[in-house]
Order: sequence, then C-alpha cells, then structure tokens
Amino acid sequence: MNKQDYLKLINETIQKGPYTDSWESLCEHTTPVWYQKAKFGIFIHWGIYSVPAFGNEWYPRYVYRKGSKENLYHIKKYGPLDKFGYKDFIPMFKAEKFDPDEWAKLFKDAGAKFVMPVAEHHDGFQMYDSALSDWNCVKMGPHKDILGEIKKSIEKENLQLCVSNHRAEHWWFYNFGREIDCDVNDEKFDSFYGPAHGVTHNPGTLYDNQPDEAFLEDWLVRCCELVDNYKPKSIYFDWWIQVSAFKPYLKKFAAYYYNRAKEWGVEVTIDAKFDAFVHGSCTKDVERGQMASIQPDLWQADTSVAKNSWGYTIGNDYKSSASIICDLIDVVSKNGVFLLNIGPKPDGTIPTEDKKILTEIGNWLRINGEAIYNTRYWKVFGEGPTKIPEGMMTDTQRAQYTTEDVRFTSRANYIYAFIMKWKESGNLKIKSLRNNAPYFKSCVRDVEILGDEVHPRFDQRDGALEIYSDHPYVDDKPVVLKITID
Repeated sequence: MNKQDYLKLINETIQKGPYTDSWESLCEHTTPVWYQKAKFGIFIHWGIYSVPAFGNEWYPRYVYRKGSKENLYHIKKYGPLDKFGYKDFIPMFKAEKFDPDEWAKLFKDAGAKFVMPVAEHHDGFQMYDSALSDWNCVKMGPHKDILGEIKKSIEKENLQLCVSNHRAEHWWFYNFGREIDCDVNDEKFDSFYGPAHGVTHNPGTLYDNQPDEAFLEDWLVRCCELVDNYKPKSIYFDWWIQVSAFKPYLKKFAAYYYNRAKEWGVEVTIDAKFDAFVHGSCTKDVERGQMASIQPDLWQADTSVAKNSWGYTIGNDYKSSASIICDLIDVVSKNGVFLLNIGPKPDGTIPTEDKKILTEIGNWLRINGEAIYNTRYWKVFGEGPTKIPEGMMTDTQRAQYTTEDVRFTSRANYIYAFIMKWKESGNLKIKSLRNNAPYFKSCVRDVEILGDEVHPRFDQRDGALEIYSDHPYVDDKPVVLKITID
C-alpha cells in the first residue's frame, strides 16, 4: 500500500471509531489489565550501530560531527566519511547467529512478561519488513524479518510483543553531515539519511526545528504499517515527538491504533515521555529514572543493563543485577512497570554480561515473583532513609540502600515487604506496620520469608512490627517478607 492509500485508510478507520482523533476521545482509553499485572519487560536496542560498537547507539549521528570521538575513531579505523559512511556498515550487519527461540527462552527465564524490540531507531534502518522503505533488515543486511521472528518466538513462550519506534528524530538526526564532505550529502542516499534538517551547532534549536507535512505523513503511515503487520500490544515513542507539529499526527495515530486493537479484541497502550500525549491518553514513561512517590496512574520506567549505552558497545559499563532488582522493586512499589534494556552484538548473540544479569534477575524472581507480578501498590510505597531522585537520567544517582529501607506491594490480604538490604542479625523493624499506625489498623497473623521454609518470629508493637530471623542471608539482593493480615 502506498502512502496516499494508507492515509486514506487511516482516516476511514478513525471515522468508523469508536476512538476519534481528539484528546477527549483518546482519554477514554483504559490501561491494559495485562500490562498492570506484567510489571517487567525486556527492551532491545539492536541495529547497525552494533557493528562499530563504539560510544553508544547515537554513533550514526556523532560520527558526522567533526572532531567528535566517534568521528575521529571512524576516520582512523574505516577511512573518510565520503568513502565509508554509516550506510556502509549495513552489509556488515549480518545477524548470522541470531536465534530468536534462544532469545525468547532467556527472556522467559529472566521473568519478563513482555518484550519490546526497537523497530526503528533514529538512524532510519527498519528492523522489520516494510513496503514503505527499502532500508530495512529484510532487503539489506541480515535479509530476515528480525521483528517478525522475535514475535513468533516470544509468543510461543506466552510473552507479549511490544515495539519501540524512534523515527521522529530522523528529521534532524544526520544534520551534522551537512557541514562536512560525506555521504549524507549524496542524493543517492536521501531515502536513508533523510532530511538531515536544521541547525547542528545549537541543540536548543531542535525544539524549534519543526518537521514538514511530508515527513509527518511518512511518520504516521510507517507507524500504522508497523501496527497492522505486527499487532504489538504496546508501542513506545522516544522523546522528540512532543514538538507541536507532531500533535495532530499523534492523535491520528493513537485513534488508529486504539481502533485497530478494538477490532482485534486486544488491550494495547502507548508509552510516551513528557507531555507528548495529553495526560490520561497513554502511559507515561520515565527514561533512566524513577518517581519519588506512588503515582495514581500506571507509569513505566525504562533503563538499561549498561550505564553508558542502550546498544552493544565494546567495554560497556554494566550495572549489577542487585541494583537493577532494587530499581524494579522501587518502580513497582510506586505503581510502575519496569522495562530493562539489553544490546545484542551484530551477529545476533547476546553478550555474556547481559545474559548473566538476566539470569540472576530470573533466579531472584523465581523465588520472589509473587511479590511483583499481579500485585498493586500498598498504602505507602516504603520507608527508610534512602531518597530516590525523581525524573529522567537519574538511574545512577541514588545512594545505596540501607538495612532500614523497605518497599511494599500488596495482593489480597498479603503485604509484601522488600527488605532492600538484609541485616546480618536478622532482626528487623518495620515502622509502617506497627500497632495503630495512622493508615494501618490490621492485625498481622503471619510472616514468612519467601524461599525459606522456616517462618520467623514476630511481634507487632506500638513502635514497629519486629521480626526475628536466625537465617543468615549473605546474598546482596533484597529479601521479601510475605505478611498475612486479617
């Protein structure tokens, strides 16, 4: 289907409803139940940028910035950019060892309930089959439908397929190339490098760099094609779509997607940052950060196993599985969903460090998952001295949790208390569950430690719920108490 036919189909689908392209209508859409229960998903940043594996997934932009570390590295290793540009990595991106069944099993064993591959990153290379562009993984590079194969494998494991689309930033992504002699300026490659539009030396002008109608229509039909061909249960958009020119097209896309989902009889959502979509019309996302308190509406936090990059790079600076588990717990305690990113190598293998982290998370969730999945936040998210900085890009800024830090979730007549750092003595005090707490008037009937057959002794006093355990936990990961109340 060509662009004009797709635009016609989009308008017809919106006219049939039930959702129209108005904020009033879109705010009637409800958050999927499956999503509220799932709590934990896997993000996948994989593309051409995994071939140079240098810097991060923004290599294709900064390689064209004269004097940048990416630019100097590229020229030294591959030669001048008018002879070997970013497009020339495509034949090197072969995915020859890509095994989607192996991936799906790893994600399942890690405890994930949904998987979100990046379908198209800012670089403009589609990791899926498309009739709208030749620059995709079926017609070039791996010559296979990466997204389609992932979908087939994860759905066999009863995991939900979600997708991420970063096409919006393509409007300006290669604009550094306009200032140097390189392949970005070769008309033969306009369909890949795109408009490369706008001022390059002042990042603040990006918000004034409004895309034109042709680009916006192309963005819309690409997103709708992705929805129709792969039927994702959620679709995630990166940050730049909040500029004003996108607003009518965001409403059109949301109405189309929600109407399509209604036809299919499935629950879907859109994940977006800032105020790209009006509050109540989508799920709010916080990139590499968290919230300081319980949020009234379900939200999503996304972060990566590596501190320095979303994609695979040689020498990634990895987080520990324990710190990631702590972030998962904190997010869920505040009515959030946690999305954890990995970055495969260009041959399709998942790095050993990524696998190790996912395996350790899975081992912890096999014991403690009942305190995460299908739970809801409790009356307070937790207690203790450690403060979580709120907002984006704060995921490496929090202090280490102490033995006084506790987080809560709940289900039925159970309260789950996550002891973020276990005391060697095994004697604990949880002030929020004390007798006559302002928001807690229940009687504690039992306390058990998930994964431990011996129930600890406890005493509910005026100052705190005191728990006495002889079990010497030596693991660096949180311990979960399952507390039964009347």
